[in-house]
Amino acid sequence: MKKALTASAGALALAIGFSAAAAALPLPKTENGITYLTGGVGHDESAAMKAAAKDYPLSMVFAGGKHNAYLADIKVTIADHANKALLDTVADGPIMLVKLPPGKYAVTAMKDGEALHRTVRVNAHGERQIVFHWPKA
Repeated sequence: MKKALTASAGALALAIGFSAAAAALPLPKTENGITYLTGGVGHDESAAMKAAAKDYPLSMVFAGGKHNAYLADIKVTIADHANKALLDTVADGPIMLVKLPPGKYAVTAMKDGEALHRTVRVNAHGERQIVFHWPKA
C-alpha cells in the first residue's frame, strides 16, 4: 500500500509540475496564419518557453551588452522568400517561438532603431534557433 501511495504522490507532483509549466506559458498569438509565443520574463515563464520550443520550428533569443542581458520590446519582422511580410510584431520578452512552414525566411529584429538581419531555413523536422545580440544594448 505504501508503495502505491508513493507512486501516486510522485505522479501527482509530476502532473502539478507540468501544469505549472503550462500555466507559465504566455498565450499564443496568430498573425497571417502564423502562430507564435513571445515572453520568457522570469524563471518560470522562461523555463516553460524553453520546454515549449520543441513544438515550434523557429525560436529566437534577444540579448545585448557584454553580459548578454535578455532584452524585450523588440520589433520583429519575418518575410518569406518572395519578401512578403508574414509576421510584424513586437516581442514582449527575450524569447520568441514561431510556427512556420518549411522554407527560407528573412528575419529582422529592431531594438532602439538598430536593425539586425538573419536569413534562416526552417525544416519540416527539428527546431532552429537564432540569436540576436546588440553589443551596445
